[in-house]
Amino acid sequence: MAKEHTWIESIKIVLASFKGAMHYKDIADEIVKRGLRQNVGAMPAALVATTLSTSITKDGDASPFQKVGRGEYMLRATVGKHSAVVDDHIVDLEVDEVEPEEQYAVVTSFGMYWRRDLVNWSSNPSVLGMQQIGAEPVNFQKQLGIYLLYDGREVIYVGRSQERPIGQRLYEHTLDRMSTRWDRFSWFGLLPVMSNGQLGPLPEGYAADTIIPTLEGILIEALEPRQNRKRGDDLAAVEFLQKEDPLVERKKKQAILKAAMDSA
Repeated sequence: MAKEHTWIESIKIVLASFKGAMHYKDIADEIVKRGLRQNVGAMPAALVATTLSTSITKDGDASPFQKVGRGEYMLRATVGKHSAVVDDHIVDLEVDEVEPEEQYAVVTSFGMYWRRDLVNWSSNPSVLGMQQIGAEPVNFQKQLGIYLLYDGREVIYVGRSQERPIGQRLYEHTLDRMSTRWDRFSWFGLLPVMSNGQLGPLPEGYAADTIIPTLEGILIEALEPRQNRKRGDDLAAVEFLQKEDPLVERKKKQAILKAAMDSA
């Protein structure tokens, strides 16, 4: 069985094999891809960022890591060797600086074009997503925000989740007049995703200079207008990949087994 590396060991292994600076999200991707850790949690990028920040803040010059740009790091021992790569732009991490997943502007997380048939619909469904392949799933059933229903690629309905969470609102649309008209959905959530995979509390308020760019980013991301030359770059949120509810897969296997037994 392969050795389970610590987060610090895993980061050092990845950085040692890469010439130049790496963003903490790319470091997390490599850790998962290489199987350096079996348990990466629900937010591996956030854990990498926290590990790097804590090491630099706590150990100072004794830390094996050096911050060289916004969200970018190198092994301290290699900074001099690759000074051209970072253009001599070395940035010291302030003691009170924290670089989590940069997901607390307005919208914290979102999912695009998720399939309706991968959810086991009930009044309390599991709406599962992963930050990246290999990460622990997060259940967004209780997320608050807005959602879109699609018939193929066409948006046919836009709704909001305020008093009732997104999972319940989507379930209601499997029973109401929309029930036969949609096969995919997108969602944009306000509740932050914590490093343990749980949803955090709703922030108290938002400033206009964050709300307006966020609204624009949502519309660009969701509608993909042809004349916009960029995606919703001002949408400072983490996109999650859909994960099939295990109950759906179990029902599929049971249906196959029953069909085989009936035909025997």
